[in-house]
Amino acid sequence: MLDTLYVKFALLPMVAVAIFAFLKGDEPERVATGTYLLGWLAGLLLQNDGQLYKNFQWTMFLLDCAMAATFAYVVWTWRRSWTIWALAIQLIVVMSHIVYLFDVRPPIAAFYTVLNLASYGILLSIGVGTFWAWQERRAAGLE
Repeated sequence: MLDTLYVKFALLPMVAVAIFAFLKGDEPERVATGTYLLGWLAGLLLQNDGQLYKNFQWTMFLLDCAMAATFAYVVWTWRRSWTIWALAIQLIVVMSHIVYLFDVRPPIAAFYTVLNLASYGILLSIGVGTFWAWQERRAAGLE
């Protein structure tokens, strides 16, 4: 998975948002970022590259469902607006799996495009949420 230069450059936003969230974010930002990073690592380990274009990958589907459940927990617990966006984008990923499972015949490139763009959307929502939490703490004089 980390074999091309493009993939290594694509990791830069993830690493930057993760460092920012862990240094400046509150607990919901850290939980969401930890979920995202663990999900990414588990995806690397569970993905069957030999079956990318042939069979439905149940392990990846269940992993994305677990990530959606964790984001739902974050939405339920902390009630921040960015968490709803992160959950909504993760649910788009889950729905993309379901569309592929029921054989609606979208092009496989469209499926992987949705998955990749959704990950950037989740990173963007976590980054925005971290920025807001950091600014709220600064305005309150806590930092």
